[in-house]
Amino acid sequence: MTGRKNIADIVCIGCQKGSTSWLHSVLNCHPQTTAFKDSEPLTSTDKEAHFWDWNHHRGVDWYRTLMTAEDPALLTMDFTPEYALMSDGQIAECKALNPGATVIYIVRDPLVRAVSAIRMHMLWHYGKDHKEPLTLHGDFRMFMKNANLTAHNQYLRNLRAWRAAYPDLILLNYEDFHTDRAASVTKIFDHLGLDQFEIAGAMKERLDRLMAGRIWASEKFPFERSVLMFLHGLTWRTRQEMRDELGINFNEHTQLLEG
Repeated sequence: MTGRKNIADIVCIGCQKGSTSWLHSVLNCHPQTTAFKDSEPLTSTDKEAHFWDWNHHRGVDWYRTLMTAEDPALLTMDFTPEYALMSDGQIAECKALNPGATVIYIVRDPLVRAVSAIRMHMLWHYGKDHKEPLTLHGDFRMFMKNANLTAHNQYLRNLRAWRAAYPDLILLNYEDFHTDRAASVTKIFDHLGLDQFEIAGAMKERLDRLMAGRIWASEKFPFERSVLMFLHGLTWRTRQEMRDELGINFNEHTQLLEG
């Protein structure tokens, strides 16, 4: 990787449960991008390097080796949602290692994101066959803590911290992947200077399936109404801040609360 400007050329910082895996798969269809080799349990598949949260003690050389592509002209990708929570010092180190990286931040309706995150932890804890509705008692507090809801929902804090280092950060609303998926993806490809018409053959077929298919969702474990209302109150301020300061309106929660 000698002579390269960045260790990671494309850094996606979340949000958790914001379709970062889907977007990684979309971008990885392009012949000018590459994913690192799956190194579980040190990484999460070939998508999340987890350098600044799990693996920083392994050193920069470990990160550089992980991200090294056979062809140094290819754009390397690190899609780790936990990076959104990084401190100013960690972001400064990321900037030093990846000065010309494109940073992507997908934000999602904080109530729906919180529900999806808790369901992910329920799946890990109970297994997919669990049927009992989640209540405010029992394991709910444990799932809230494990999902780190407050930190992951601090969109404005995370955005300001990252934009201080990367002013050209791409900010996307998860809901746009449903209302105008093609425009959202085109925006990212264009920003990266990647021509979608270069995607051909099997990769074009894969991209078409991804664009036409459903974005991956968590298991639909049932929640009692009291849990939804508690989380609704917990996440209300985030929705208001994003609307008032950035003009971003989240609508997913309406269907969730009415369902």
